[in-house]
Amino acid sequence: MIAVIGDIHGCFNTLENLVKKIRDKYPSIQIYSVGDLVDRGKYSFEVIEFIKSEKIIFTPGNHDYMFYYFVNFPVSQMGSSWLYNGYENTIASYENRFEKISEHLNLIINSPLFLNLKDCFISHAGISKYYASKFPKNFRENLDSINEIVRNDLENPEGILWTRSELLDLGKLQVVGHTRKDEIKFQKSNNVVYIDTSIYAGNKLSAVIVEQNKVIDALSMPTIEKDLN
Repeated sequence: MIAVIGDIHGCFNTLENLVKKIRDKYPSIQIYSVGDLVDRGKYSFEVIEFIKSEKIIFTPGNHDYMFYYFVNFPVSQMGSSWLYNGYENTIASYENRFEKISEHLNLIINSPLFLNLKDCFISHAGISKYYASKFPKNFRENLDSINEIVRNDLENPEGILWTRSELLDLGKLQVVGHTRKDEIKFQKSNNVVYIDTSIYAGNKLSAVIVEQNKVIDALSMPTIEKDLN
């Protein structure tokens, strides 16, 4: 049994409260996140520090990768895109502690693009049906085998950081963020649960409790206003 938290977007206070809520109900549970730790909200620095201290395992999102690429490869397509995607609050959150940026970016780039767990498959945006003809025919028997294909296609709009298209049935539950919903949404046709519930739009941060490829519980925390204003 595990917990998976949706897109956080710099909303540290909301995250802290949701993690407390999860651990009050499930004290020893391992917590994961689908990424987008940074941008939009005011506390990207604090979010990453909290993720580290609480040993929350995450799959990076497109915003996390844009942050990394902007600092390291600013003229790249992914790096330059950061300037149009809510970067200002992230930069502000590192004021007077820029020495921590390198450590945080290393954490982002060294985190896996997906987590193929016994309880579910976690990634930021999911595995699109676009890849149905690009994976080996027996890929469902060894989902880890798709890593190289996925990693070599990071800038593709259908890729694991970006897609909002119909997702592929992987033969197990996919838990994804990126595609914003008002509520957690389970899509039975392809066994996908969407858990990005629009925290930075003032809605809420959500988490699912998953066991053996089934969602057995859901918890949420309304966006705390000071995370945004």
